[in-house]
Order: sequence, then C-alpha cells, then structure tokens
Amino acid sequence: MAEARRPSSGTRRRLTTGALSVLGHLGVLAALLAAQPAPPRFAEPAPILVQLVAPPTPPAPPALTPAPDPKPTPPAKTPEPPKKPTKPPPPRHVARRTPARAHAVPIPAGDKRGPSGDSLVSDAELAGASTAGGGGGGGGECNMTRRLQAALRKDRLVQAAAAEAHQGQGLGGKAIRVWNGDWVRHGEQDGNGLAAVREAIMWEVGFAPAACRAERVHGLVLISLNDAPGAARLVVGSGDWRWSDLLRRRGPAAQE
Repeated sequence: MAEARRPSSGTRRRLTTGALSVLGHLGVLAALLAAQPAPPRFAEPAPILVQLVAPPTPPAPPALTPAPDPKPTPPAKTPEPPKKPTKPPPPRHVARRTPARAHAVPIPAGDKRGPSGDSLVSDAELAGASTAGGGGGGGGECNMTRRLQAALRKDRLVQAAAAEAHQGQGLGGKAIRVWNGDWVRHGEQDGNGLAAVREAIMWEVGFAPAACRAERVHGLVLISLNDAPGAARLVVGSGDWRWSDLLRRRGPAAQE
C-alpha cells in the first residue's frame, strides 16, 4: 500500500493561520459579551399588611322634635283700584262783567221800534270819519280804532247783534251809530248801543292802557266788522272826545 501523502508546509501554514484567526475572532466576541452589563433586576415592593376590620356601628338617629305650629297667614290685602289721572283744571276765561241795571224799563211786546234818527249816519258824516287803517281816531302808538276793530271782529255775539240790526231794521248796509256821547238805542235791542256791542266795546276800552284810553279823538270813528262788501259797520264819536268817555253812561241810557 502506498504511504499517505503528507501536506506541504505551505498548506500547514495556511491552516494554522486560519485556525488562529477564527480563535481570535471568537475571543473578541467572548470579550464583548462578557463586557456587557447584567440586565437590571426589578426591586420587589415590600409586602403590605392588610387586616380586615368590621365597620363601626352607625350612631342612632337623633330624636325628632315636633315642629312649631305655623303662624296664621294674614289675609291678603285687596288691591286698591288704580287712581284715575287728575285732569288739569280748564283754563279760566275772564268773562265780561255787565254793569247791573238799577232800573229796567220794560218794552211792550207790540211796541216795535224802528231805527231812530240818532242811529243813522249820513254819507256826508262818514266822509270825514277815521278808520283803523286810515289814521285818525287816536291812531299813534295805541291805534285804539284798530285794537277795537280786531276785538269786535272776533266776537260772535257782536257779529250776530250787528247782523240782526241791519236785517231787522232795514238799514240796507248803512253804518250804525252806537255812541254819540251816549249809547244809542236800536229798535227792540236789549239796552242802548246794541247790548252785545256796548259790552264788548266797554270791555276792550276798559282793559286798554291808561295812556290809550286818555287819547283825544276828533269826530267820528268807523269800525268795519269784516272786509267783505256790504259788511256791517259801526260808528262811535261826536265832536271832541276821549276813548275813556265810552266807559261813562249818561242821560236816559244810564237807566237801562
């Protein structure tokens, strides 16, 4: 039998080197594994002693005390009815005060008087009469003619009395004289000077300023009750006079 072939020296060297290399790697790996720290250990909690105890006996409930008797409820008050709002007092209107008649002279029912001569005014007399807008008649700062005319135009009683005098006495649009130093009576009118006209004139003149009442007037003053054609017109005045003279009643007229 032939002898077994021995490996050559080069082969042995390579094997030896490979074996040493493997051993070296294993040693390094073992060293790395040995160098790693051991995994931490979890601390176990200390044991807790548990003891079962019976619950305490609850206290007895407090004794119930009787509630006091409730006080009687007072009867409910009846609500008062709402108060009605009080209305302000109506404005006071100062009424004209008519002088009391001391002696009234009755007029028989069948005695119907027509227009007297004193109540008619001729065209010649009216030509020189002063008016509210034409000067005269105590014009100036007072202008009593304008003041008086404005007041009479607003008075319904004056308008009615003048219209009745024109229609009832057949004056045909002529001017009516109501004062010529004294109040003039007209037909069946109550009192001299057409009672409603007389009272309105005396009221307005009486409350005029003292300086206006004392103004001197010459001749007649014509007062128109409206601006329409054929409107009723009134005439006062005679000669030389003052407006305050209309407040005095003389002669037979003072008895009306």
